[in-house]
This record gives sequence, C-alpha cells and structure tokens, in this order.
Amino acid sequence: MNAATANVPPLVLASASPRRRELLARIGIIPDAVAPADIDETPRKAEQPRPHAVRLAAEKARAAAALRPDALILAGDTVVGLGARILPKAEDEATAHRCLTLLSGRRHRVFSAIAVITPDGTLREALSETIVRFKRLTHQEIDAYIAGGEWHGKAGGYAIQGSAEGFCAWIAGSHSGVVGLPLYETRRLLRAAGMRLA
Repeated sequence: MNAATANVPPLVLASASPRRRELLARIGIIPDAVAPADIDETPRKAEQPRPHAVRLAAEKARAAAALRPDALILAGDTVVGLGARILPKAEDEATAHRCLTLLSGRRHRVFSAIAVITPDGTLREALSETIVRFKRLTHQEIDAYIAGGEWHGKAGGYAIQGSAEGFCAWIAGSHSGVVGLPLYETRRLLRAAGMRLA
C-alpha cells in the first residue's frame, strides 16, 4: 500500500537502511521517498541507551521534516545497550570483535525507537525494548562471524537477521525491533498519524 493514497501525505523514510525498507514492505508499506537524516549520533555525556535511542529517532525525524515539511516522516534508531553502556555501530573489525566479546554469554537490551512527524508538526514517538541473550562464543565463532562481514555498520557488531541469530540463546521482545524497525509500534504510530492500513 502506497502512503500517498487516501489523501495521506507522502511517506518519507528518514533512513538509508535497506533493512528498514524491507521491514516496512512486510506490513505492506512502501515509502514514497527515502531521505536519510545526517545528524551527529554521538552519545551525550552519561546518556543512557534508552534515552539515546529516543533522542536520535526524534532528531532524525525533525531533520527530515525540515527538508520535507509536506510529508509524513518516519525515522528510527536502534541502540544496543549492555547495562548503562551504549555499544557502538561497528565500522571496523576491532570494534566488532570487542562488541561480540562483551556480548558473549550475557544478556543485553536492544532499544529500537521510532518517531513520526506529520506536516502539521505533530511528533509521535514509540520505543521497543528487547532482551537478547547470547550463548558463550568461542574465539573461532567470533573470528568466523567477523570474516563474514555481516557486522559492518551494525549496532553492537551483529545482525540478528543473519547468522548471528544462531548465537541467540533466547530473545524476549520484538525481533523486528532488533533488526532495526519494530513493526507493531511502527504500524500503530502510522495509523495514529492518519495512514490507512489494512
């Protein structure tokens, strides 16, 4: 279902993530445009994982809305938290290795925040919190995963939709939220913003 139908403003996804587009497609939503928001994602001093995710999603939505005030803006951000620690998006093998070593045999939380802004400036927000526990990883498993490259650009150094799902001993919460866009919360906010969904 295209967002521009039923007199609804065009839907702009403020993300370049192909995973988020694929997730939206699962619930029949195809964005009319993609406009990645270029913001500083550096955590503030002493910022916790949960408020960090919420803040970034809202900032991305506002940045996109400034460029497309006519549109319905959808933005999201996913943060992996280990206690009060925010694990980074892994951009190099050393970071991915550190993240996986920290997550090995432990529980962590994945906070997936979304923000929707309508043309009248109304901001709606939601947050999905998922608990994931990894099995204890061997050095060989970590090395093999890093060699596969799935970790690149992923919060916490792993992609649950790939082979890292085999590391998950259990998960409590939203699987789609860990992938990058919690579909239940997304659908609820878009409907509240006026989009007609089946």
